[in-house]
Amino acid sequence: MLRNDQDTSDVQPASAAQETPGSQDTPLKSREALKQAVKFTLLSISAAGIEALSFIVLDTLTSLPYDVKHVTSIVLSVLWNFTLNRRYTFKSANNVPIAMLKVGLFYALFIPITAWLGQMAAGAGVNEYIIKGSTMVLNFVGEFFWWKLVVFRGSENTNALAKKKAENK
Repeated sequence: MLRNDQDTSDVQPASAAQETPGSQDTPLKSREALKQAVKFTLLSISAAGIEALSFIVLDTLTSLPYDVKHVTSIVLSVLWNFTLNRRYTFKSANNVPIAMLKVGLFYALFIPITAWLGQMAAGAGVNEYIIKGSTMVLNFVGEFFWWKLVVFRGSENTNALAKKKAENK
């Protein structure tokens, strides 16, 4: 019991002294989210290389219109990026056909819109490499959020790599 003449300014109720549930996890989750974003970025750079090189090859060796080159290069990039990011970034063991269907939904909108806008820009005289670069940046950002919030939601850290890492802790 405290006497009336004692200073009580540093006394906290028992409930206030305890940390709220999950409060210690916040820095860990932030660190994990940052690591995930860095992994996604690095793997996406490799996918961007595939997309850019395939676009350049198609542009150099064929007379295909912009939209066909765009679609072909983005499909190659997506297949590569999905495979790597599913395993190493999101560490997901979810159903591959369902996950690819969700990815397909994103691209069912993204590809036609960017192909149409890209074709309009190319028709207006904008350099196709500038169009492609802008589209790739837009794709990178949209893809991360779509994959994180839709495709792999609830299935992150469920594959063998994640389980092995958890066992080693």
